[in-house]
Amino acid sequence: MCGIVGIVGKAPVNQIIYDGLTVLQHRGQDAAGIVTIDNGHFRLRKANGFVRDVFQERHMQRLQGNMGIGHVRYPTAGSSSSAEAQPFYVNSPFGISLAHNGNLTNATELKEILFKEARRHINTTSDSELLLNVLAHELCESNLMELTPADMFSAVRRVHHKVRGAYAVVSMIIGHGMLAFRDPNGIRPLVLGQRETEQGTEYMVASESVALDIDGFKLVRDVAPGEAIYITEQGELHTKQCHPDPKCVPCIFEYVYFARPDSRLNDVSVYGSRVKMGEYLGRKIKKEWADLDIDVVIPVPETSCDIALQIAHELDLPYRQGFVKNRYVGRTFIMPGQAQRKKSVRRKLNAISQEFKGKNVLLVDDSIVRGTTSEQIIEMARDAGANKVFFASAAPEIRFPNVYGIDMPSPNELIAYGREADEVAAMIGADELIYQSLDDLVNAVKDENPSILGFETSVFDGNYVTKDIDQTYLESLETARSDSAKSKSTPNETGLELHNEEN
Repeated sequence: MCGIVGIVGKAPVNQIIYDGLTVLQHRGQDAAGIVTIDNGHFRLRKANGFVRDVFQERHMQRLQGNMGIGHVRYPTAGSSSSAEAQPFYVNSPFGISLAHNGNLTNATELKEILFKEARRHINTTSDSELLLNVLAHELCESNLMELTPADMFSAVRRVHHKVRGAYAVVSMIIGHGMLAFRDPNGIRPLVLGQRETEQGTEYMVASESVALDIDGFKLVRDVAPGEAIYITEQGELHTKQCHPDPKCVPCIFEYVYFARPDSRLNDVSVYGSRVKMGEYLGRKIKKEWADLDIDVVIPVPETSCDIALQIAHELDLPYRQGFVKNRYVGRTFIMPGQAQRKKSVRRKLNAISQEFKGKNVLLVDDSIVRGTTSEQIIEMARDAGANKVFFASAAPEIRFPNVYGIDMPSPNELIAYGREADEVAAMIGADELIYQSLDDLVNAVKDENPSILGFETSVFDGNYVTKDIDQTYLESLETARSDSAKSKSTPNETGLELHNEEN
């Protein structure tokens, strides 16, 4: 999971991109990058670390230009080397830079085709660099010095034909403009915004609408699945559907965990969907677990706060904030190794003993993935004096790997894999464990936008919407992404990147 931003403005865009990336930091904490176009040249800065650490004043001063793109990275394939920080760029044709959120499921096949047919070398293991070269090759096929919007859209159409998986993309082409597009299933989010200035209209695309809000852009709409957005250097907007059979099948985990509550994705309020999750789960507890003697409902901050509040309302029980979060520790789920995740949970949360002592507590979290966080939080609740600890998950059992850009690679690392709820409860130390049903989760999001006919729910049911995933692919993914593979990786900590003159 990553965050992307792209802007075509009428004045320097470096600060706007920086601000947009800061509010998308939750989508990736491993690396950050910005590239702008200044007088026909790319100005690039990227390195490992948070946005605030990667970009110093000297870097921002060099990132001149009225057009640029940015990226925050969340690694899903082994190494977190700064060599794989985005955006990437290639010199031919024209000079193209690209940032990408998602994961390609036919990357190995594409790499072989690119080398044989286009003699293009891929320098990293990142499928984003691969996607950049596929796009560059398709733009080369036009064999023209000046590309029209129709040429851009034809290239994207051919990219859709060759590439499989999840991808939301923003790219810049020197001398032409900014090109953004979304995979035909709309698995990863992408929104379009605009704002009016004295100099004219400025356009922005981003992973979430919250990035538009902070920079004063108005949300126009979501980029449709399969659609391409092309904005010329002069600020002319062109759009076209580039796939013959697009379907809106967004990843439901965006609403469960990843996206900020103040964002709108696929015309769904993330906040509203989480309130609905609490409503459905509260009704389930009231109906099926009425014998539980619950004294208080406490969320595991912060994603589940809105969910837990609605559960408390449905059950007519007190809602309390029983944990204090250290806001200077990152999200444990997206840290690149089990040992690091375990170390971070205690640093991130601390219990308020008076909310637990002598009480039967219902803890509410958005989901249970590996169980590391849940086990330690339950232990903290007991140490704080809780009598009984019940645990509710706003998402169903996660039993299958994710192949579309979320770091859930190995079934053996998923605590619910091959286990029933009572077995998981015993492993995490809960007196009872309650999961949301998949139907209720889908309905909670769909209630916000009934026009969405389906969701990407493969981590719960094993159904992959791209229809190209087999056991061989899953085994290769597990090898590349497992915690054991990550522990063997040796990330580059120097912060130096090829062609990165801003260090």
